[in-house]
Amino acid sequence: MTTGVTPAVPAGTAGSRPNRRLSNGLRAHRPAARPPAGRAARRARARQRRTALVFLAPGLALFIALIIYPMIRAFQMSFYDWNVVASAASTFTGFSNYVRAFHDPVFWRASVNSAVYMAFTVPPQIVLGLGVALLLNNKAPGRALFRALFYLPVVTSWVVVSLLFQYLFADSGLVNWMLHDVTHLTSTPTSWLGGRWTGMVAVSALGVWKGIGWSMMIYLAALQGVPTELQESAQVDGANAWQRFRAVTLPAIRPATVFVTVMLVIGGFNVFTSVLLVTGGGPADSTQVLLTYMYEQAFKNLDFGYGSAIAVLLTLFVFVLSLVQLRAFRSDPREA
Repeated sequence: MTTGVTPAVPAGTAGSRPNRRLSNGLRAHRPAARPPAGRAARRARARQRRTALVFLAPGLALFIALIIYPMIRAFQMSFYDWNVVASAASTFTGFSNYVRAFHDPVFWRASVNSAVYMAFTVPPQIVLGLGVALLLNNKAPGRALFRALFYLPVVTSWVVVSLLFQYLFADSGLVNWMLHDVTHLTSTPTSWLGGRWTGMVAVSALGVWKGIGWSMMIYLAALQGVPTELQESAQVDGANAWQRFRAVTLPAIRPATVFVTVMLVIGGFNVFTSVLLVTGGGPADSTQVLLTYMYEQAFKNLDFGYGSAIAVLLTLFVFVLSLVQLRAFRSDPREA
């Protein structure tokens, strides 16, 4: 006699095979274990570094070939009486080129002229550039046109404007015509390019005229980042325009002022094209600056050892001066 109860199937018998196949299938479709998060992050950073190196490699190669290598070679040449003939040997002279520079009156005159040029050009470019930026930062008709006009000298060729200023400051040029013939401010025409200080005035006027637009653009970008809430709060508190400028605007654009000052000082000591074309360093080396004197020694007199020593001294001086400026402009003395 049969009952209505189905006997249980023992484990491991044929009746359990479908369940076993189902379990095996679930295990087969289970996702693989992911690597630890730290390892994945390291791999991602390594890929990013490799990608960055691929894009940086061409520019880095050019920088090494055109900047670093010539600097190293110039430093090496400064210790030699360098012979430009490839087959001839150059004589090692040690520090004699540097000693020669410190005893050379023309080198010191060129150093003073470079400092004078820097002093005559940097403050006007900062003050006038900031003033023009403040005017053009306000909403006014023709603002874009005036911005372009003030920036136009920056993109004009140094050669073109140097020859133009050479004509303007010539003995029969436009400046003497205005001062002597029109306004009668001078009794006789001034020989602007025939003296040391008048020649430096002409070259410095060119540097200021050409550099105002660059300072203006830097200050314009900085002024547009000044929070309007601070200006409005100061105005509500009763501050006038000068007080808002001194207490709000100047502190806000301080990083731009630091950048402009450092770059203009470096550019002032690196003046070359305008002096070479306007005065030629004359008369009698009276308007020589460091770069024109270095150029004359290296490429006219073929004294590459002495010219390289002048270049090294100028590089060291500008580097130290830039560090001093950055430390002087530091807002927090505890910063490194």
